[in-house]
Amino acid sequence: MKYTILIGLFLITSSIKANAQDYQTRIVQDRQEKALSLSKSKFGPLPADQVQFLDYFPVDKAYRVTADVTLLLGEETFKMPTYDGTSNPYKRYAVLNFTLNNKPYQLIVYQSAALFQNPQYKNHLFLPFLDLTNGQESYSGGRYIDLATTDIIGGKATIDFNAAYNPYCAYSNGYRCPVPPQENILETKIMAGEKAFHKQKNERPVDIQAGQNFSQEDLAIINQGSQTDKFRILQITDQKDLSILTTTSSDLKYNDPSIPTLEKRMLITVQDPAHAGVGIAAPQIGINKNLIVVQRFDKEGEPFESYINPKIIWRSKFTRKGVEGCLSIPDRREEVLRSYTIRLQHINKDGKIIEENIEGFTAVIFQHEVDHLYGILYPDRIEQAEKEEFEPLSDKMEFYIKPNTLRP
Repeated sequence: MKYTILIGLFLITSSIKANAQDYQTRIVQDRQEKALSLSKSKFGPLPADQVQFLDYFPVDKAYRVTADVTLLLGEETFKMPTYDGTSNPYKRYAVLNFTLNNKPYQLIVYQSAALFQNPQYKNHLFLPFLDLTNGQESYSGGRYIDLATTDIIGGKATIDFNAAYNPYCAYSNGYRCPVPPQENILETKIMAGEKAFHKQKNERPVDIQAGQNFSQEDLAIINQGSQTDKFRILQITDQKDLSILTTTSSDLKYNDPSIPTLEKRMLITVQDPAHAGVGIAAPQIGINKNLIVVQRFDKEGEPFESYINPKIIWRSKFTRKGVEGCLSIPDRREEVLRSYTIRLQHINKDGKIIEENIEGFTAVIFQHEVDHLYGILYPDRIEQAEKEEFEPLSDKMEFYIKPNTLRP
């Protein structure tokens, strides 16, 4: 009898060890597949010769926890800030309560309002978090875990911190990585998942061929009327217009033959004496493509210039507050905080990548118009600033301007 019991215990122990090994093998395989997917494209976030710098905590099953799930109904869409200074629309989907190392914790899992429209991602859930390893053992910007609505069974779901991974921003600049919200900061060290990337960040390579041509719907707008007719400017007071204005736009083929016509008519529109402006973005006339027209107050003659696929790849921490209006937001002018200096990247008509530093009032115009390309309106910026703290510098420095100069 004693021998039989010993054999049974041996089999159980062997089974537990085998399961643990199978689990560890699966996690390691998932990490290898991720490394391959990151580096398979020359325009991806991680060059193939840098895969060796990926690093992970040892697989620890103690960081695989079961959470009680409370679904959140009737949640409104909100803008989750990204590390490039823009934001993405999300909804709070559920509250996850769990115990780790005998202490209770809580995280919120989110659903992307943009990806939800795509059948491929309709079940996808996003779990970003920060913990006490960030900036030391792990990436300072936090880590992510992917879940699915189908992972929630009987009011419970498994959170596997061994599967936590770094956003693309850990490897390269130029990506729009969401900032984990304040409610998802864990006051403990999560010694599981991906560690910090042990290499200086890369600059994101630009694929100038990745843009799209204008759609038939776009061309119908561009070619409606003569080349000297101004466009109708979309208004947030119209629900259909608002849907277009809050949609993220796509990069454009730099050599699309209809670009000159669009630029000409956008210029006529923004210079309309009845409603003159200092900038206009393609979404404002109903085309969700990345093209803007901006008045360059920092150049002689203050010309209007157009920009294809403009990206702000750096923003100064030093900000300024100034009054802004918008051609798409009638009868409103409000103070908005903007970075004083930016670095702009765009593609010219010869297919060359251009970068330049811009400051002051002209930088504000670029930030306002580029925001339109991400479906961000200036009231969103006001709402975002109200949630943050800023230290005024009025008593620490003075600015001067010559008389009769345009005031920003």
